[in-house]
Amino acid sequence: MAKVQNGKIVETAVEARGAERGPTVRDVLMVSLCLAVAAFAVLYLIYFRH
Repeated sequence: MAKVQNGKIVETAVEARGAERGPTVRDVLMVSLCLAVAAFAVLYLIYFRH
């Protein structure tokens, strides 16, 4: 629970976020990059297969 100290509200990190942490930006970027590389690989195999 938030406390008032010296006229300022003091909260823990979890309280300040309002919830637990979700996925990080790095994770989202890595998954997106992997999916894009896989999509290009599939397109390459479809169009340039000998």
